[in-house]
Amino acid sequence: MAVSEFVFGAGAIGGIGSSPATRDHGLSPEEGLARLDEARDLGITVIDTADAYGGGESERTVGRWLAERQAAGTLVATKVGNAARSDGSVGVDLSATHIARQLTQSIGRLGRVDLYLSHVPDPDTPVEQTIEAFTQARADGKIRAYGVCNVSAAQLEEILAAADRAALDRPGWVQNGMSLLARGGEQDVLPLVAAEGLGFTPFSPLAGGVLSDRYLDGRAPEPGSRIAVAGDHYYPGMHTEANLGRVARLREVARRHGVSVSGAALAWLRAHPLVTAPIVSPSRPAQWQAVREAVALDLSADEQAEISAIFPI
Repeated sequence: MAVSEFVFGAGAIGGIGSSPATRDHGLSPEEGLARLDEARDLGITVIDTADAYGGGESERTVGRWLAERQAAGTLVATKVGNAARSDGSVGVDLSATHIARQLTQSIGRLGRVDLYLSHVPDPDTPVEQTIEAFTQARADGKIRAYGVCNVSAAQLEEILAAADRAALDRPGWVQNGMSLLARGGEQDVLPLVAAEGLGFTPFSPLAGGVLSDRYLDGRAPEPGSRIAVAGDHYYPGMHTEANLGRVARLREVARRHGVSVSGAALAWLRAHPLVTAPIVSPSRPAQWQAVREAVALDLSADEQAEISAIFPI
């Protein structure tokens, strides 16, 4: 399946991610509809959401947008596995029963599901059972392909081996966090992804906004920003003096190219040979400018290496 160079991440609609603690801190449904329109206008044809984002508000808003806009050629990706508990924590369930129930719910909210992903590994469910559920959903015509999120190299190897042993469908792509400030996957996950011919769609490409100029020159996180609201939960270790020093060096490179810090960071990720399509989630219309800059900036191998050297693995 052909995908656009970037994917729109709808994880901030109705909250920030799956946690009940960040519910209602993200985009309103109306703001979400506007960001979806803007993504489409920029040529983005893949929308990424999850059944647990914003307590379901993300899926409902994306479904409303799909029904109202009738956007031909759009691919809808959602996730299963995160399950909110009554105490406010988030559990994991990738059992066949849970997947079947949640897929029915997601299709009801979205209208259809093209791409289906496991949100996080489930240590309590045999991996074969999860793969069987995805394979059955594809055989039934309910999804077109499935992928996996937040996996280590060892977990991905286990999934691929289990699928091969049982002659079941393999996942088609991996979705893990990756940015200039989170490059650990380049050592093990990405080489495995490349060797197995899988796609790779990284999330958090700007590390919650740290890879921008908004926190440079002593500026503190604004109330309501992703770092202020969910920094410890979703972006631990990102907003540090050492990292901000590296971002300041990236600003010097960005200025030479006539782009923003965020534009340079996204251009680096877009140019990475093992990255299929980064997931971007602008919360305001002006933040799309960085995506425009990244699309227009084709970094040479030397320029890519210069930026990589600022942020060693």
